[in-house]
Amino acid sequence: MAVILLVLLLLLPGSSPMIGAAADEEREHTIVATSLLETKAACSGHMVAPPQNTTWVPLSLSHGSCSPWSHGSKPSLAELLRQDQLRVDDIQMRVSDDKRRMAPCEVTVLNHGPVTDVKLGSPRRASSELQLSIDPAATGGGGSSLQQGVTQTVLVDTASDVPWVQCHPQTSSYDPASSATYAAFSCNSPACRGLGPYAAGCINNQCQYSVTYADGSSTAGTYSSDRLTIGRRAVSSNFQFGCSRAERGSFGGRRSSGVMGLGGGTESLVSQTAATHGNVFSYCIPKPSAKGFFVLGVPRRAASRFVVTPMLRDPRVPTFYRVLLRAITVNGQRLNVPARAAAGAMVMDSRTIVTRLPPTAYQALRAAFRNSMSMYRAAPPNGALDTCYDFTGVATIRLPRIALVFDRNAVVELDPSGILLNSCLAFASNGNDRMAGILGNVQQQRIEVLYDVGGGAVGFRRGAC
Repeated sequence: MAVILLVLLLLLPGSSPMIGAAADEEREHTIVATSLLETKAACSGHMVAPPQNTTWVPLSLSHGSCSPWSHGSKPSLAELLRQDQLRVDDIQMRVSDDKRRMAPCEVTVLNHGPVTDVKLGSPRRASSELQLSIDPAATGGGGSSLQQGVTQTVLVDTASDVPWVQCHPQTSSYDPASSATYAAFSCNSPACRGLGPYAAGCINNQCQYSVTYADGSSTAGTYSSDRLTIGRRAVSSNFQFGCSRAERGSFGGRRSSGVMGLGGGTESLVSQTAATHGNVFSYCIPKPSAKGFFVLGVPRRAASRFVVTPMLRDPRVPTFYRVLLRAITVNGQRLNVPARAAAGAMVMDSRTIVTRLPPTAYQALRAAFRNSMSMYRAAPPNGALDTCYDFTGVATIRLPRIALVFDRNAVVELDPSGILLNSCLAFASNGNDRMAGILGNVQQQRIEVLYDVGGGAVGFRRGAC
């Protein structure tokens, strides 16, 4: 009921003051210090005070200063963009009308994106002792606030369904044999029968799963269940996930524990917890030097703080959440792009880095951006990023305001950190105007993105982290 009321309020005409305010958006440039666009070596922490939400957990970019991997080697921008294109190719293949290309595989490599910590499992000890650790104030469908389990750093992925973690006792922190609540699904269980294209047979009457990614890497193991804790709340006592015992390709040597699939498929965390957490989640992807957050369930923010647009779903590819992009504005001026080539239905993806636009829309955006940035020295292109600048010796930049206008006049102005990537315009062109657009995580920075899956809406709240 809470979700239904939230969505009704969100979709009421004029219910959000931000929509009206966006219509009167200032047309001036944003003055930004170049130092603020650089990734700092030290983590600056949370830019906004964390709310008291039981399923609220910090989130960081995997190669940012606040990441648990911040002291390790980082891939080059060229390598990240190469991997990003593989992921884009896979998403566009799966949403294509060409059924021959809709392979039953997940998305691409795991080297970039937002990461967060969850806890999996519970220690083996006497049931009477276990009962003492339950918070008596915890009530309702969220489970207890039992602080147990092994911390797992997982990639937050809205374009995949199957959650999985590494289950190598010798090399990973999670050992299913040490958890009192772990169980492998039998081969004739409903969970196993429902795996569809991810089913991989049976070993010793234990259900096996397999996920193959676009670059040929894969994960495989036993489909299992265990207690999952997010923040201060055990959100599921029977969380279904892949207990991975074999990774191939780009997973080798990674420090990630696995992937938290948040897609629209039945296997995802969101679908599994729909009855208890309303089929709702949100996140705020931070700047590389700061921390954001992930929340499972309805956020404790007034509905009027979000601008909202309908969520589009395709039953042929239920994994993806899409929104309809109507227009793009630069310094308050709407780009002159024919409606049929504006952008159309865009896939929301937490892991794609750079937003992809149809060529017609991208070329109009690029022309307006270059015109607004003509006072700065141009720099050579960097992979798919063809509009780059040399800001050496420049203390401040007059950065044009860019806003995305979604269906129902949901106007979302990008944060300055969501416009440039390594001094390049952080947008790229698709191969043709018919290919699906993708909203990448650079453009989502510092915006809380709310996915009300049950209510069919996507909300945006600027300056959230």
